[in-house]
Amino acid sequence: MATATQPFTGTYDIDPVHSTVQFAVTHLTVSTFRAAFADIGGWLAADGDAIVLDAQALVESVSIVEPPEFRDHIVNGSDFFGAETHPTITFRSTSVQLSDDGDATVSGELKIRDLSRSVTATGTYRLPTEDPFGNQRAGLELVTTIDRRGWGLDWQAELPGGGEAVGWEVEISVHLELIKTP
Repeated sequence: MATATQPFTGTYDIDPVHSTVQFAVTHLTVSTFRAAFADIGGWLAADGDAIVLDAQALVESVSIVEPPEFRDHIVNGSDFFGAETHPTITFRSTSVQLSDDGDATVSGELKIRDLSRSVTATGTYRLPTEDPFGNQRAGLELVTTIDRRGWGLDWQAELPGGGEAVGWEVEISVHLELIKTP
């Protein structure tokens, strides 16, 4: 991947209306469970060749609605997110590499349940462009896979016929629309 001429200048806020952070995990070995966080925020700042991405998601905003006891177990339970004591998931980049062909590689620290681990996500970016209202907008789409045990998400149940109730690997997909701050 050849490094691109820096396409970003200044600071861009994450547009929470047009952005998503979601995760997917194997459920009962037969399907993929997907959920997203509705309350996300953060920014991307570019200064010369240096780019920093800083983002967060409010755990309680996860899109699991029914049944409430399942949502509460996932969101607030100590087996999973423990939102009462760990209300946010955060990410801060240590490296952002953009190529001339639109590929992106972003490395940084992902913090879940107050445990920080290094992750690298790959994907694409879209150059800043002017929207109908005179704002500069850009796009960044990234995917990574983590082993949830690295963040203390250790709950598991063995299935009667063999296998695990919830997969250990979790795919995280981030689709960000960024709007340049004045």
